[in-house]
Amino acid sequence: MQSFLELPGAVADPVGVASHYGEPLPEQRALERGAAIVDLSHRGIVTVSGPDRLSWLHSMTSQQLTGLRPGESTETLLLDPNGRIERAMRVVDDGERSWLLVDEGSSEPLAAFLQRMRFALRVEVHDVSNEYAAVLAFTGAGPAAEALRGLTPAVEWQDPWAAVTGGGVQYAAPEGHAAEGWSVSQFVFAREQLPAVIELASGASGEVRAAGLLSLEALEVRAWRPAQHADVDERAIPHEFDWLRTAVHLTKGCYRGQETVAKVHNLGHPPRRLAMLHLDGSGGELPTPGALVFRAPQPEQDRDPEARPVGRITRAALHHEWGGIALALLKRALPEDAPLEVELPDTAERAAAAQEPIVPADAGATRHIPRLKRL
Repeated sequence: MQSFLELPGAVADPVGVASHYGEPLPEQRALERGAAIVDLSHRGIVTVSGPDRLSWLHSMTSQQLTGLRPGESTETLLLDPNGRIERAMRVVDDGERSWLLVDEGSSEPLAAFLQRMRFALRVEVHDVSNEYAAVLAFTGAGPAAEALRGLTPAVEWQDPWAAVTGGGVQYAAPEGHAAEGWSVSQFVFAREQLPAVIELASGASGEVRAAGLLSLEALEVRAWRPAQHADVDERAIPHEFDWLRTAVHLTKGCYRGQETVAKVHNLGHPPRRLAMLHLDGSGGELPTPGALVFRAPQPEQDRDPEARPVGRITRAALHHEWGGIALALLKRALPEDAPLEVELPDTAERAAAAQEPIVPADAGATRHIPRLKRL
C-alpha cells in the first residue's frame, strides 16, 4: 500500500513514519498555520461498541464519559491502582462505537485489558489499528483540515487541550497559557483511503503539504501538551503534567486510581512538576529524551561532579520561533527560578537552561485542613 514515506524528501523515524521531509522548520510553520498534514499511521486505534460502552469505559477511566454525544471529543486516562498512568486515550464516539486513539505500542495491551474486563456487559472490543489510521492537522484558517474532511474520515477527534474541560482543574497560571489557540484534530481513515490522503499531502494542489513528526513534537512542546509516548514513565501521575485540566473529572464516581488523584489534589503535592526549558549555549544541539537536568552552579562556584540531578528531559525540539526548547520533569522542591544545566548527547558539555514553570511547586493541597491544638 502507498506510504507517506514515498513522498519526496521523506526521512523515516524509527517508529515507521516520516520524521521530516527535508525541511523541518518550513514544515513546522505550514503545520501551525493549517497547511500541512502529519502521518500518525504508526499509532493505535481500538473501538468499543455495544449499548454499555460509554458507561463501562466511564467506570474504569478518569474522565466523565457517560452522556458523551456523537462527534464529541474528550480524553481519558487508564490508571493503575496507585494512580499511575497506564494508558492515555483520545476518545470520540460516533453513536455506535467509541473510538480510542492511543500512542504507538498501546493498542494491543489496551484491547487485551478491556477484553478481560468485559464480564457480562454488552460491549465488543476490537483493535482496528491494521484497518484504520490517523492523520493530524491544525484546524485554524488553513486548508488542510477542510480538505481532510472532504475525504470523509470515519471520525474526527478534536483535541480539547486549549481549555479546561468540565470537572477539570488547571495548575498552571491562568494568564498566558501556552495552549491558548491550540486547535488540532486527528482524522481517522480506513487504510484503503490513505492513497487519497497522501495525494492531498503531496503538494500537488500547492495548498497542503506533508509535515513530519519533528514539526508536531516542536509545537506540542511549545503548547505544553503532554503525550504518553514521550513524557510518561512508570511513576507518572496526572498532576505532574497538569493533565487534570482535560483528562480527569474530579467529581465523577469511583474508578481505578481515583484515591491517589483525590489525595494528591486535595491533601498533597505531586512529587515532580513539568516545566518547559529554554535551552541556551547548545550550539543547536538538543538533549535526548532522558537527559539529566542539574542545578547550575553559582558564578563563583565550580561545577560539582557529585551533584545529583534535579530532573530529566522528556522531549526536546527546535521551534521555528523559540529555538531550542524542552519539556522536563523536575523535582517539586526545586525553586522555579533556579538556573539549570542539561546534559548534551555524546559530550561532557551541558546546555544552560531557564525554566518556564507549567505545574507550580505548590500544586495540589487544595483542601486546607485546620490543625488541632494540642497540649
